[in-house]
Amino acid sequence: MLLAEPTVSSWKARLALDFAFQDEKTVLAGRSHDGPLVVQKPLYPEGREVCHAIVVHPPGGIAGGDELSLQVKTGNGASTLLTTPGAAKWYRSAGPWAKQSVAFDVQGALEWLPQETIVFDGALAETAYDVDLGAQAGFIGWDIVCLGRTGSGERFTRGSFRSSIRIRREGRLLWLERGRIDGGGRLLDSPAGLAGSPVFGTLFASFMHFDKKILDKLREQKPTPGAGAVTLLPGILLARYLGGSSEAARRYFVALWRILRPALMGREATEPRIWQT
Repeated sequence: MLLAEPTVSSWKARLALDFAFQDEKTVLAGRSHDGPLVVQKPLYPEGREVCHAIVVHPPGGIAGGDELSLQVKTGNGASTLLTTPGAAKWYRSAGPWAKQSVAFDVQGALEWLPQETIVFDGALAETAYDVDLGAQAGFIGWDIVCLGRTGSGERFTRGSFRSSIRIRREGRLLWLERGRIDGGGRLLDSPAGLAGSPVFGTLFASFMHFDKKILDKLREQKPTPGAGAVTLLPGILLARYLGGSSEAARRYFVALWRILRPALMGREATEPRIWQT
């Protein structure tokens, strides 16, 4: 039985955050928002230098016609970790596209560690990541997508999911990726595509100085269930997950993050408290 699209008006929401390093502390120096996209109170579970913050979309789901925009600036010396309280849900659409754009301007260090995105059968969803890094900036982020509500046996038979990721350092392109997955399309089951797996994810990390010795440690990590791979390219490290479990994807990326963070940022991995609730 098909579920009807939630009968709510479309939302246009924008959230802009500005983090700065002041008096030996990373602070949320500026914020502005319009519509239902907000940030909770900054937290400091690992001391003054790193600010943890939770980005919240109160409606809980993204319907056709919704447009969400998140803009984050991290100044020199500032270190910020952003996450979300739960999975993002993209509802089935009767025609309009739902869109989300994320733009990061990083001069210090930024970690973007959201929980997974669930794309309902029949959704028309478009996401775009645009990351601009300064000369000495550091960035770790990931994106996990589940096509269909697999827990209830739903498959992605209709609709479309489009995504793009662009990462630059001082204007020089490090990584550009665009994808489109159509519900019921051949890419879902093709060995050159998702090979029948409903969950896929990408972790990306970029720092000016990268010790290649940690590659072996990263590649020793294996997702269960699913398949994973780690690739080092000029200026950027990428890790992929493909499988049937968004939880397995997140466990795999967290294991990689626990290795990357101390190696690249000089700090032990401190998980956001919201992950434990």
